[in-house]
Amino acid sequence: MEKLTKEEVLHVAHLAKIKVEDCEIEKYQVELKQLLDDVDKIKEIEVENEELLVTPVEHETILRNDFNTRKVEFNELKKNVPVTNGNFVEVPVMVNE
Repeated sequence: MEKLTKEEVLHVAHLAKIKVEDCEIEKYQVELKQLLDDVDKIKEIEVENEELLVTPVEHETILRNDFNTRKVEFNELKKNVPVTNGNFVEVPVMVNE
């Protein structure tokens, strides 16, 4: 079975900015070679004379008309906000720090 060299695996890991442990290198030598072989198979497909199919269904984009609406002033908006700080709306933290 063909496989990449250790240096090639480390080069790919460097490009991808990932850390590869020594115990993982042999596994990646085989898996990356298989991946590159699959890419080479795709490159061999000739599609120069074929009509390119972008989507299997033709859809026309339906655009709505733009129209002006009433502008909401911040003081009016603040009436519906539970907590404000000056001209800012305070919201609860949703992501763990």
